Amino acid sequence: MKMKSMIGLSMTGLVAVALLASCGTKKKESTSTTKLPDPTYKVDKSKPAWQSDKSKDNTLTWYINAEWWNKKYGTDLITKQVKKDLNLDIKFVVGDDTKLNTYFASGDIPDIVTVLDPNTEVARTANKWALPLQDLANKYDPYFYDVAREDTLNWYKLSDGKTYGYPNYSNTEADFKSGKIPAKDAFVIRQDVLDAIGPQDFKTPQGFISGMKAIKDKFPDLVPFGFNDFSGGTSSLGDIVQDMLGVPVTNTDNTYYDRNLDEDYITWLKAFRQVHADGNISDDSFSDNNDAFKEKMTSGKYATMMVAANVNQGNSLQTWLSANPNKEYIAIDGIQSTKGKTPTLSQAGLSGWMINYISQKTKNPAKAIQVFEYLLSDYGQILTNFGIEGDTFNYIDGNKEATSWTDDAAKIQSDDLTKWQKDYRIGEFIQFGHDRFKAYNKASYVKAVWQQQAWGQKYLTPRFKMENISPEPGTQEARALSAITTKWQTTLVSLIRAKDIAEFDKTLTTFKQFQKDNKIKEINVTRDKNIKLNMKKIGEK
Repeated sequence: MKMKSMIGLSMTGLVAVALLASCGTKKKESTSTTKLPDPTYKVDKSKPAWQSDKSKDNTLTWYINAEWWNKKYGTDLITKQVKKDLNLDIKFVVGDDTKLNTYFASGDIPDIVTVLDPNTEVARTANKWALPLQDLANKYDPYFYDVAREDTLNWYKLSDGKTYGYPNYSNTEADFKSGKIPAKDAFVIRQDVLDAIGPQDFKTPQGFISGMKAIKDKFPDLVPFGFNDFSGGTSSLGDIVQDMLGVPVTNTDNTYYDRNLDEDYITWLKAFRQVHADGNISDDSFSDNNDAFKEKMTSGKYATMMVAANVNQGNSLQTWLSANPNKEYIAIDGIQSTKGKTPTLSQAGLSGWMINYISQKTKNPAKAIQVFEYLLSDYGQILTNFGIEGDTFNYIDGNKEATSWTDDAAKIQSDDLTKWQKDYRIGEFIQFGHDRFKAYNKASYVKAVWQQQAWGQKYLTPRFKMENISPEPGTQEARALSAITTKWQTTLVSLIRAKDIAEFDKTLTTFKQFQKDNKIKEINVTRDKNIKLNMKKIGEK
């Protein structure tokens, strides 16, 4: 899903401290003393509560900590149906960390709050301002347990044994094994380029260097090797390449492993340095922003690419494919381990992305938990992903896990994307979304990424124990890690642009010393502790 990979508006250290202080002033508002009103309908554990709740004039305010979120409600096919089914008006409010901090400072917290980072103080101290989902489900909507994932609920339990937040795109072990979660990263090449250059070995460092030269000889106007822009960090030349190489995430004793210093990875960085020295990596690639990267992809400027989050690039890839049907970008085996390791590609884990909470300040806790249950259910997932049966989609041969667009819907999706987004809003109401439902309709994704998704699916590997292991925001260790992360981003560029191996080695040595000077040992002690806690959560020893 594209929006998953958008960088959330995470808390700065200062804001986090302020939030902790404001939450701390409300310790008396613990879940043990929050009085929940009785439901006005008969609660039935075998039936969704919204089907029994006939109350009218219900309104909830839902804050989403992302300014890009579409605040409209009740004007499109999806939210019209939500409004009708739940007898509910939703007032969406959006903002950034400053606005979120203002809510907590005033104590006037909206009914539902959605944040984009489980490491913030808002998430870590949810028991001080949010209601436990178990308490709400038990009292108002026990059917919630039928649609919520037990592994996800357990993952988000706080020290009191209760769960306050529920995320979207939370993938369990079963999801990874299902074959329904698409891969999102791949080494790709234009089909016509592949046909023209003949057999090349892009899997080995030397073969990769030679392959780039072959491309330059045949296609002098193309950039032989491209990659995601650096504006969000280390581009696809960082952890995505490491995933392709199967670089481990922990040592054999389940302590943190520094993937950036992995021998296999360093060997490939030296190969990229040589590709750059040969003139086959453009210097513009280090300064281009995401728009420039997408523009070059749309025009087929890159012969090959290391692509991260291909769904994010779907429109660009599809635009190129539609105009050049025999020149599509396809995934192939490339940038492989020199140690014989298998790729270990990543996807969203148990932490998911957006985390949704119900505030202790809500005036209608029954309706709030109904929203969670409704959107998590198969019914809600089908609605938000595909619309209404017979109107926008049909089931294929009665199979409830296989859908296709109606002719009218398919035409609108193909010919009038603006109308598709404005009038239907299919696939955009994502606070409780999940990839496994997208698999019900292959056309949920643009055709240009189908082959890439299929290529990488067999390599998807969960890494639950590595989620949210960084030091707590606002701590000295967190500030030191931030400095190290920033230093690595500039170091990576310098390594690839180094004039020779001597300069490469010197740059790498400088980075290693920088890590030591910035307390990397202490940071790793915290990481190791959190890895062990995660392993306990998922039942690993």
